Amino acid sequence: MTLTQLRYLVAIADSRLNITQAAERVHATQPGLSKQLKQLEDELGFLLFVRRGRSLEAITPAGQQVLVHARRILAEAGNIRAYAANARGEHAGKLVLATTHTQARHVLPAAIAHVKHAFPRVSVHLQPLADGEVLDHLARGEADLAVISTSGATPSGGLPVPLYRWRRVVLVPRTHALARLGRAPSIAELAAEPLVSYESSTRADSSLRQAFTAAGHEPRFAMTARDADLIKTYVRAGLGVGVLAQMAVDEDDAELVALPAPDLPECVAWAVLPHARVLRDYALELLATLAPQVDRRDVRRVLEGNAQADWPAPPAWDAAPRDVAA
Repeated sequence: MTLTQLRYLVAIADSRLNITQAAERVHATQPGLSKQLKQLEDELGFLLFVRRGRSLEAITPAGQQVLVHARRILAEAGNIRAYAANARGEHAGKLVLATTHTQARHVLPAAIAHVKHAFPRVSVHLQPLADGEVLDHLARGEADLAVISTSGATPSGGLPVPLYRWRRVVLVPRTHALARLGRAPSIAELAAEPLVSYESSTRADSSLRQAFTAAGHEPRFAMTARDADLIKTYVRAGLGVGVLAQMAVDEDDAELVALPAPDLPECVAWAVLPHARVLRDYALELLATLAPQVDRRDVRRVLEGNAQADWPAPPAWDAAPRDVAA
């Protein structure tokens, strides 16, 4: 058997047994992929998939076992390549980031620009996703690292490294009644307004919803969106009061007033790294840029299993250093 055959097997499984999509995923032809799959099955002496005509219907029990080992072998082969490239000082490659729209638009640009300046032969591929999709993307091996936020719970599915703490803000047009308060509106005052916020705010486990419920109120959402810039657009259009991350408010929002959000829990932004992964130097450079309080040598030790994760407390967003020009 070959690494190519194992890679094709994993691609078929990750494409929900769609041969066409699997071939596209690994940049192969359908006949070539099918031929390699048959050769692998012939060598193993059993079928990896249940077939109906020319279609694959399910993975056999034996195929499931082979798939587990195939993923492990491919991951280790990737680690060997990454280790060798780092040892050679080879700084070319591809860095794939799974993250949310807010992080992609308002946090990552300066950090990615710094990495591109330091490693000009690296191509960066940004994948802005919904909150609930980011870690799934990482778990499927479709990203080198993820950047995501939580309000309390530590993210699972990899090695979480805290980057910074942040809070929500309330955003209204300058002519809005709340803009004249000169203070943070109460939850009761916000409950009386139509809200424009992230689509994740409608989930039962949303810390925003939970804060309203704890205060005896129910939020009324006029509109939700994944993208903070869309939220601001519809606040300007008068659809309601915006509730969004403080990182999303900048000098271009002069016609809007940002107020502190009332009694809402603080959130933490995290980088989540795949377990047992040898990171390329440029991935560690990005992490160091986003979290200068974290020693990249400690990250390597933890990923290698030679140390326990014991990260410094993350700084607040408005207190964290942001100069990445050097």
